[in-house]
Amino acid sequence: MVSTSATVDAVTIAPLERAWQISTPLTPVGFYPRFGPLPAVVEVRDQTGAWDAAGQTRQLMLSDGGSVIEHLELVDAPHRFEYRLSDFQKLFGRLVSGARAEWSYTTVSGGTSIRWAYTFEPYPRARLVVGLIVRLFWAPYMRRVLPGIIAEIERRA
Repeated sequence: MVSTSATVDAVTIAPLERAWQISTPLTPVGFYPRFGPLPAVVEVRDQTGAWDAAGQTRQLMLSDGGSVIEHLELVDAPHRFEYRLSDFQKLFGRLVSGARAEWSYTTVSGGTSIRWAYTFEPYPRARLVVGLIVRLFWAPYMRRVLPGIIAEIERRA
């Protein structure tokens, strides 16, 4: 299957362990606003744990009335966590079969580097459209979201 990806990086002054402790369990509500055709995350439902162990799930309710399910697949504290997204509704439900996200944390001089990679799995006939959405909206959206998360880490650290 051909996928479409975007990756963003940022650095926080917080040390690795603290950056991990603060950001990993953050609720996406308030950090993932509406952006162009991308809906905001407005609520988290049915979370099965503290978002700290493989096998946990949660449903993100979106401002367009749709939702998506996140499945936490890997937790390698304090370095990496990965989750799969499924059951997209509305626009993405017609375009993608799923997505994967990976957050990586690395100690750097003066703090922690955080890398957020996101890969959509478009349906064959939707590859071009998904590629355009990722390039025009999703990648810029990620560049807007990550600084807010960095600010929250630094506020709490």
